[in-house]
Amino acid sequence: MPNKTLKNEEEIKDFVRGCAFFGTGGGGNPQEGLSLLLETFRSGKKIQWVDVQEIDDEDWTTAPAGMGSIAPLTPDKMKMFERLGFKERKVKRTLVEAVRQLEKYLQAEVKVIVPIEIGGGNTPIPLDTAAQLGKLTVDGDYTGRAIPEAEQCMPAMCNKKITPMACVDDWGNITIIKDVVTLAAAERLGKMISTIATGLCGETFFTMKAKEMKEVVIPGTLTRCLNVGNAIRKARERGDDPVEAAVKAVEGWLLFKGRVSRRETEDREGYYWGTNITEGIDEFKGHRFKIWFKNENHISWLDEEPYVTSPDIIEVVQLETAEPITNTALQENEMVAVIGARNEKYRTEKGIEVVGPKHYGYKLGYIPIEARIEVGGE
Repeated sequence: MPNKTLKNEEEIKDFVRGCAFFGTGGGGNPQEGLSLLLETFRSGKKIQWVDVQEIDDEDWTTAPAGMGSIAPLTPDKMKMFERLGFKERKVKRTLVEAVRQLEKYLQAEVKVIVPIEIGGGNTPIPLDTAAQLGKLTVDGDYTGRAIPEAEQCMPAMCNKKITPMACVDDWGNITIIKDVVTLAAAERLGKMISTIATGLCGETFFTMKAKEMKEVVIPGTLTRCLNVGNAIRKARERGDDPVEAAVKAVEGWLLFKGRVSRRETEDREGYYWGTNITEGIDEFKGHRFKIWFKNENHISWLDEEPYVTSPDIIEVVQLETAEPITNTALQENEMVAVIGARNEKYRTEKGIEVVGPKHYGYKLGYIPIEARIEVGGE
């Protein structure tokens, strides 16, 4: 993949739109990601990424990301802030500070930023972090989509060490996790730290030399995000159907169109859980589509029959514009389309074990999306 510098604000918006698409309902807040990138761009800093093969094997790399629940703030959480004496938010760019704190702990310079996943916040914000600190960002990530748990990314599946972890919230609390017994413990500790903050905090982990990073990174995913976001925008400008353009750009399928009739959500254990139910229109009239999510969309049913599941991609977009919608922002009565796409990298025994339906407690076997579509009579 060629190196890329985002040359204007239109390209930045395209990029964030594509990132939000592969966030599959989670992956952080795209408005925050866009705002930070635009601010950095307007300050004269370069927003860019480089091909993985151009990175020196001996350079230190790290993967900063927001960790925690994407649920909206509640009155109870606001009261908790008051009890803890949290009055002033002191850190605007928590990932920048997390990388700085990691370097202090390592007593070494980190030269390369690797997004842990693809999402509207958790890809643009690491890219912004690299621009702010004058570091490189690799054209790739560790997941190819957004996922809720650290143990589900490629470094975890390949037994790379997650610690040390540097954690910073926007109140200014700083934590270093030196070591953990298991990845599940790292996930739990990170979630508990973020729960005390706003529900999200900046953390950086999977710090390794570039030689190791190259073994587990999924290359070219940032370029793919830019291309998808660009395809959606250009379809709008031509007066074409942007949903159709999005389906084509991701080599996917239109799974459903309709009105969101009901949402049931819960903020629990540092995650945003819930279901979205959509009643069909047009060719889907008389049918119902249900999605279960844990931060991101993972299990779907068409007329109560199991349909597309993780690790494949289930993305909800606005019907008229194909703008991706996070589960935090999705509203009842909203008109939407649901798009599905393959996630080839996780079609392994281990990938299906850690991201497939059974991992989330559903007694369903993983069936690839193309087979599901055929069975479902699309």
